[in-house]
Amino acid sequence: MKISVIVPCRNEKRHIREFLESLLSQEVDPQLEVEILVADGMSDDGTREILREYAARHPNVRMIDNPGRIVSTGLNAAIQAAAGSLIIRMDAHTTYAPDYIRECVRVAAESGADNVGGPWIAKGRGMIGRAIAAAFRIPFCTGGGKAHDPEYEGEIDTVYLGCWPRSVFDRAGLFDPELVRNQDDEFSFRLRRVGGKLWQSPRIKSSYAPRASLWALSRQYLQYGFWKVAVIRKHRALASWRHLVPVVFLLANIFLLALAAIPSGLRHYALIAWAVILVVYFGMALVAAREAAQRDGWDLLPVLPVVFLTYHLSYGLGFLLGLIYWPVAKWTRTRPATLFTRLTR
Repeated sequence: MKISVIVPCRNEKRHIREFLESLLSQEVDPQLEVEILVADGMSDDGTREILREYAARHPNVRMIDNPGRIVSTGLNAAIQAAAGSLIIRMDAHTTYAPDYIRECVRVAAESGADNVGGPWIAKGRGMIGRAIAAAFRIPFCTGGGKAHDPEYEGEIDTVYLGCWPRSVFDRAGLFDPELVRNQDDEFSFRLRRVGGKLWQSPRIKSSYAPRASLWALSRQYLQYGFWKVAVIRKHRALASWRHLVPVVFLLANIFLLALAAIPSGLRHYALIAWAVILVVYFGMALVAAREAAQRDGWDLLPVLPVVFLTYHLSYGLGFLLGLIYWPVAKWTRTRPATLFTRLTR
């Protein structure tokens, strides 16, 4: 059986060598043949030279050009070049258990699912990075999606990264090349619409390196919110109601503050309502922060409410800007600003 591991990357000079070494040392069953296809987004930091070096030393490693320079076009280029009957996606900013590939293959066979993967677990460095990772597992922060539950096994809406039979892409198509973000969520949504089954197993173990600063986190989730609107407009449906909560929270604050700024009989009631919203929000945030700090370190407790607020307001603002932008873009054919298209760490 041949397995194709596909890896989209761009400007990963600091990480790509360590990632490739860990990938090449995976514990793979002898009857499996593994090819590694790295779709490089025309890196200009030395990543391509490292990839050529590894390709020269390891016949199963290939570099593929990704002139689109975004994840979706990189994934598509690698899938089209893949020779394996099973395709496994891996990313350079994730650390994998030594048996990651082997468990993907086994869970795919046992479950009969069209896409399998493990829980989406974050492990950060430094106080802010650790706080961002701790918040990532808290339902108050992420909406309670099962993808963040390290113990959950069963059917799910979407999985982290993914492992698909090659035939899945013949049924559901490739990743949407118009999406800079949320291309994996959109593909999972489309796959389920054609009867696909997605399965999560805690036996498939990996950990994701989240952003290490509040500014970087804000940029990331601003983009997530912005591109989520594009996915909703494409399918004219919500994958989950929780995607609306941050923008509703943001709009409620904007509306009540605007009402309080206008001299009228409603001003007093607007201020009271706004105060109630803030008290409830930060009360819930403190309870959630205590839960996260108890598990990941009490030194994170003062930082966690700020991290929660960064997650929520950034996603909500991106969603709101998407609601404004995408209907206009349909008629004017304008492209999103760099703020929403440039992927940064």
